[in-house]
Amino acid sequence: MAEETTKQELEAAQAGVTEAQVAEQTEKAAPVIEQSPAQENPEKFLKDFNWEKYEEGIDVVDDKQLEEFEALVAQNFVDTLDDDVVEGTVINITDRDAIIDINAKSEGVISLNEFRYNPDLKVGDKVEVLIDVREDATGQLILSHRKARVIKAWDRVNAAHDEGTIVNGFVKARTKGGMIVDVFGIEAFLPGSQIDVKPIRDYDQYVNKTMEFKVVKINQEFKNVVVSHKALIEADIEEQKKEIIGQLEKGQVLEGVVKNITSYGVFVDLGGVDGLVHITDLSWSRINHPNEIVELDQKLNVVILDFDEDKTRIQLGLKQLSKHPWEALGEDIKVGDKVEGKVVVIADYGAFIEVSEGVEGLIHVSEMSWSTHLRSAQDFVKVGDVVEAQILTLDREDRKMSLGIKQLTPDPWTDITSKYPVGSRHEGIVRNFTNFGVFVELEEGIDGLIYISDLSWTKKIKHPSEFCNVGDKLEVVVLELDVEGRKLSLGHKQIESNPWDKYEADFAVGSKHTAAITEIVDKGATIDFNEDITAFVPTRHLEKEDGTKLGKGEEAEFQIIEFNKDFKRVVASHMVIHKEEEAKIVKQAAKKAKAQADEAKPTLGDANEALAALKAKMEGKKK
Repeated sequence: MAEETTKQELEAAQAGVTEAQVAEQTEKAAPVIEQSPAQENPEKFLKDFNWEKYEEGIDVVDDKQLEEFEALVAQNFVDTLDDDVVEGTVINITDRDAIIDINAKSEGVISLNEFRYNPDLKVGDKVEVLIDVREDATGQLILSHRKARVIKAWDRVNAAHDEGTIVNGFVKARTKGGMIVDVFGIEAFLPGSQIDVKPIRDYDQYVNKTMEFKVVKINQEFKNVVVSHKALIEADIEEQKKEIIGQLEKGQVLEGVVKNITSYGVFVDLGGVDGLVHITDLSWSRINHPNEIVELDQKLNVVILDFDEDKTRIQLGLKQLSKHPWEALGEDIKVGDKVEGKVVVIADYGAFIEVSEGVEGLIHVSEMSWSTHLRSAQDFVKVGDVVEAQILTLDREDRKMSLGIKQLTPDPWTDITSKYPVGSRHEGIVRNFTNFGVFVELEEGIDGLIYISDLSWTKKIKHPSEFCNVGDKLEVVVLELDVEGRKLSLGHKQIESNPWDKYEADFAVGSKHTAAITEIVDKGATIDFNEDITAFVPTRHLEKEDGTKLGKGEEAEFQIIEFNKDFKRVVASHMVIHKEEEAKIVKQAAKKAKAQADEAKPTLGDANEALAALKAKMEGKKK
């Protein structure tokens, strides 16, 4: 101040101003200066003087003023070097970011993605932030709301769990078994069963929504949090549930809403308490699945059939609200009437036909065809078929009805003798096999049996499946007819003459044929003379002239030594061929020798000489 005053005096003097004027101006310009502590007490000032600050060129600052300045800074500015969570104010919202004022030298920026849980964010809202970057490349302060929420999250979650308070959560996405919910910045799990009191069919409808929850479980070790929205709803309907349960009575009719549909029944919400309508109590008619009768969220009236002592398991009925179909069955329906119905169930023994809603009749498989050869009911009808039948029996008390299909067509056995006389030829379809033969259907209701021995003249058949297949067409001849027993005996081989009659002459005993050994078998070999005749050659009859035996594939001449048409047995021999030749040669030689002897006509003396010579020869051999 003294320096300024002196300067003013000099300027005034230069300008020709009088001393009085200068003095007057000085008095006006300079304020009253109080003496400093240095002026008042120089010794104390020198004693307490901060020489360090002086050497560094720092002026002495009054401690009181310093304290006031520090308090002002703390009140109005944030230390950006501090990692603590601070509170900021939203001062602007752009398309991508939120501008936050934290009383620092510049405003901070936070991406709006961090506020997805709070779509109602607006200017003026207070938010918790953490300084992420003090200054980026552009000098901008970068803040994080998400990190700030995480720091405070566990304290808030634990407090909410302990106190049972309701928290807001943002449903981020669906996952296996439930949803992922953002609660205070922590990803919590919301099980599917805890979303609502009724089953949820569309989980996606909750994604990106903010909902209220209760924290029901915390695993501190694994940092897992489980929340529930259902708990809030249950608390609201608990009183209503108690009231409903207390008023339950058997036979009571209540209105409910279909809550869930399963393969075995329907769960109905009666206003906070659930009851089950079993599939058999939904309709008097047979149904394959409850969704044929009801649908989800459908309102309907049900009757209480039964419940346990605690009234926690309630059995409901729907069909009981209507009269039993058998009671409504018209009195004009009687045995012998024709009815039409739909096949609802098929078993091996027959099919159940629904002739009216809730009224069923059984068509036994024996009543489906005139054929005595029984087949499965599935060969005649299938589920869903609409068939016409005749009522055979009717019992209204036991609610039973038997039906027949074959009665609607004439009995094919009525004129069987004229249609299928013995010896007549027909074409049939193979329907079934047995070990002893084949069942052939000539027409619907007319089946005949071909014994295995009547299938072929020449082939040895162990099982009919070797000869034909089910569904094959076969030509047959009627061999026998039993009208009373409804039995028809058929033959297939009889459509041709017996080739063995001809073979009996061609392969008579003693006849010779050339063939090759087909196969070496036990105790001999086999040879094929043609496609029907396979002969057996015993081992000893395989001997060749040189003493060796014939092998597989060797061709030779054979002689038939046995032929049995009835048993289709043929036995041949090669050995007798060359043995016969030897015997023939011996016979011819003996005959020639005899002839020569007759020509020579030896005398008695010659004979005696010959005998003597023979005797000598014999004696010599003995020696």
